[in-house]
Amino acid sequence: MIEEIIKYNEEFVANKGYEKYLTSKYPDKKLAILSCMDTRLTELLPAALGLKNGDAKLIKNAGGLVISPFDSAMRSLLVAIYELGVEEIMVIAHSNCGACHMNGQQMKELMLKRGIHQDVIDTIGLCGINLDHWLEGFHDTEDSVRNTINTIRTHPLVPKDVNLHGYIIDSQTGKLTEVK
Repeated sequence: MIEEIIKYNEEFVANKGYEKYLTSKYPDKKLAILSCMDTRLTELLPAALGLKNGDAKLIKNAGGLVISPFDSAMRSLLVAIYELGVEEIMVIAHSNCGACHMNGQQMKELMLKRGIHQDVIDTIGLCGINLDHWLEGFHDTEDSVRNTINTIRTHPLVPKDVNLHGYIIDSQTGKLTEVK
């Protein structure tokens, strides 16, 4: 698989396929979008929003969440605001999200099956990390969007003039529904 990707990349560069994607690091629409890493959204999300390369900063993770005020998603949003001029943030979850059904205990069992030793999991617990909680998904998509928006809105380092919006996108049609 990787060899095929590398071969394609060599041809892409040789044929100057990159030229139509040239832009600056600053988002033209002063917009950051936090969304899920789901493969169904790779092309659907920008297409459904009418975005082209360079319009927005896209931050993706499992579930499109800010799970802690100091996690990497929040850090990326702060960089987008202060370093890249972002003035609006959209949190966009999606229908039928796999993170909605994630279970920390089940994931630990999968880790054990893949060769992670129980003593490693136990040591992480002794360090104060509750893996069950950390690996747990959410159970209500609208609530997850509201919680993420609230975490961003109440963050002490987010200026009050940043506009926040929450949505759920249909994973098949691309239809946005606002979360209030």
